[in-house]
Amino acid sequence: MKLLLAEDEVELNQALAAVLKRSNYSVDCVYDGQEALDYLEMSEYDGVILDIMMPKKNGLEVLREIRAKKNTVPVLLLTAKSQLDDKVEGLDAGADDYLTKPFAMKELLARIRAMTRRQSDLTDNVLSFANITLDRSVFEMSVGNEKIRLANKDFQMMEMLMTNPGQVISTERFMEKIWGYDTDTEINVVWVYISNLRKKLTSLGADAEIKAVRGQGYSLIKK
Repeated sequence: MKLLLAEDEVELNQALAAVLKRSNYSVDCVYDGQEALDYLEMSEYDGVILDIMMPKKNGLEVLREIRAKKNTVPVLLLTAKSQLDDKVEGLDAGADDYLTKPFAMKELLARIRAMTRRQSDLTDNVLSFANITLDRSVFEMSVGNEKIRLANKDFQMMEMLMTNPGQVISTERFMEKIWGYDTDTEINVVWVYISNLRKKLTSLGADAEIKAVRGQGYSLIKK
């Protein structure tokens, strides 16, 4: 699951990003409202954590702009403001939830889970293809009674493949969705993770395989 974190306090931004990544989220970090808008134009996210008091454009301006463009991505607002009118203004602008600083990390994670769960009502917690199931709630891939818990990027890559079975997903798309636009990671890391997933599918006795389409990308197909 990929999140955009827009918070201008550098230390808080970095601390939040570290917690989110340990909780199996991919995170793009930005430090002002205009940068947040730019990232939202370039990529799709499963959720946005948006500080209200930011330079260039504040969080409410960002929120109003993306909602005006019919972008329904779930948004959690962060702010030092605690007045009722500020909360109402944020919710009226289209926020899904509101968290006042200071807050506990556990509460932030719970709010994110609830926010993204509401958005994913249109999808199932358990994905199925051939004889494989992928449980999004516990990050497990299984075939019959055999189960493997997938680490962060393994899980996100398998989720992309199982959400789009039979479709070719480009290496660039994997990089953008999982590692983010500003990553320094080399593109051949995608092959490494694909190779790892192939071994896991084989060990489970899966009736599906990840096929490489030369010059295009990878797809999940039945054997």
